[in-house]
Amino acid sequence: MPSRLFLFALALAVYFVGATEFMLTAMLTPLAVAFSTSPAAASWLVSGYALSYAIAAPILGILSDRIDRRRLLLASLVFFALDGVALTFAPTFEIAVALRILGGFASAALIPTTFALISETVPAERQAAAMGTAMLGMTLGIAFGPALAGLLTESFGWRAPFLATAGGCLLVFAVGLRVIPASAQHRVGVRFERAWFRNAAVLRPLLAKAGWNGAAVTAFLLTGEVLRQRYELDTGEVGLAVSAFGIGLGLGNLAIGPASRLTGREEVVLLGATVLVAVAVVLFLLTPLPLWSAILCLLAWGLALGLAAPASTAILARRAGARKGQVLALSESLNNVIILAALPAAAAMLGAFGPGGIVLVLAFGLALGVGLTAADLDRAR
Repeated sequence: MPSRLFLFALALAVYFVGATEFMLTAMLTPLAVAFSTSPAAASWLVSGYALSYAIAAPILGILSDRIDRRRLLLASLVFFALDGVALTFAPTFEIAVALRILGGFASAALIPTTFALISETVPAERQAAAMGTAMLGMTLGIAFGPALAGLLTESFGWRAPFLATAGGCLLVFAVGLRVIPASAQHRVGVRFERAWFRNAAVLRPLLAKAGWNGAAVTAFLLTGEVLRQRYELDTGEVGLAVSAFGIGLGLGNLAIGPASRLTGREEVVLLGATVLVAVAVVLFLLTPLPLWSAILCLLAWGLALGLAAPASTAILARRAGARKGQVLALSESLNNVIILAALPAAAAMLGAFGPGGIVLVLAFGLALGVGLTAADLDRAR
């Protein structure tokens, strides 16, 4: 088993990735004002990030199977921090989007490398719990990132959240130098192979996760605008309301270990969680709930994703074998392809038809995710 400090450093790394990506949920309108554009257009700050992530993740996944993962992780933290600082000086919206694209490259190395390290250092029966611990870092970023970003934006302007997360990445770099082993991974002989593309046991959960996770995250990135329109909340209130989703994520991350032991396998947990994700997303978007009910719905939505994400990652890592870096990176890439394709369309549908328009864009991904997950459990049995 790795040390707790090791897992803590990895959790901190993904914390700032989560905070940097999801804090834009509460900032789309302030960013649109700052760059003289619309909230729908400002969503390209998320889509540009997703585009670069989708392109870079498979390449960096192959690279992480061949070089020292520690060096790749630490270098990515520094690059991520510098990109955040540079974005605060962006003179135009186009340059801001370009810098978010560069930030996506760094994130594409951070996330799969983190979970590949866990898969290699933690016994198989405890991997889901360990991945849940690391994902708790991203969860806290998602939970508190929008709220802190909203408060910082209102108090100091839109640049403050980016500077805060950049400083945090440099702090994690300093911690990681001490606690991440230098010999974490170094496999020069591992090359990209296409054989696992023909392995249905890998493809089913891979495509299923792209469906349910890509659709659910896309919907979440627009929840701030839904709350703003439906309940007339200001930026700080939106950030606080959206934090319910992050709290649910944290509860799910903490519960994945006991849930896996109780059910006997991650596949059972994954199916229940994906069904709950689909129900919560559709209920939140289609039903004009009272504010407190909408917040409870966000809590359940987060809980389901908090269970599903580490369960799916553990399943993929176990089935991928020596190619776990490639498979986990491709999984992240597919997730971001869905976000890239769906977010601009969903944002446009939100503006034209209200929250129900988002469901029209995302229904297929949710249905595909639940269907393939059910089929995978049946085959696994």
